[in-house]
Amino acid sequence: MEKTDETKALEIAQLMEDYKGQDVTVLDVSGLNSWTDYFVIVTITSGAHWQGLYKQIKDYIAENDMQVHVTSNKSPQGDDWNLIDLGTVVVHLMSKDARDFYELEKLWHAAKKLK
Repeated sequence: MEKTDETKALEIAQLMEDYKGQDVTVLDVSGLNSWTDYFVIVTITSGAHWQGLYKQIKDYIAENDMQVHVTSNKSPQGDDWNLIDLGTVVVHLMSKDARDFYELEKLWHAAKKLK
């Protein structure tokens, strides 16, 4: 049986928690835009932490027949906010400072919080 996009988002969130991602949040933004359905937002502690979490995401998408559409650094320093676009799920790996500054949960306040 094929997994739903919500299940995939929640599984990625659990994977991020398992590998020490902090303050993991899943937002259902499906009714608020036309380009994705779920945000998984994770606080990271360092560039090495980001690399470890990204490796786990790559392993997950390989096992679940998904693909990365875009990976980009959204901050000038390059390691404060990394976005991984998986189509229906977008993963945001953010430093605490970037997360406090951009406040994605407040920006997308109308989204349903799943985790």
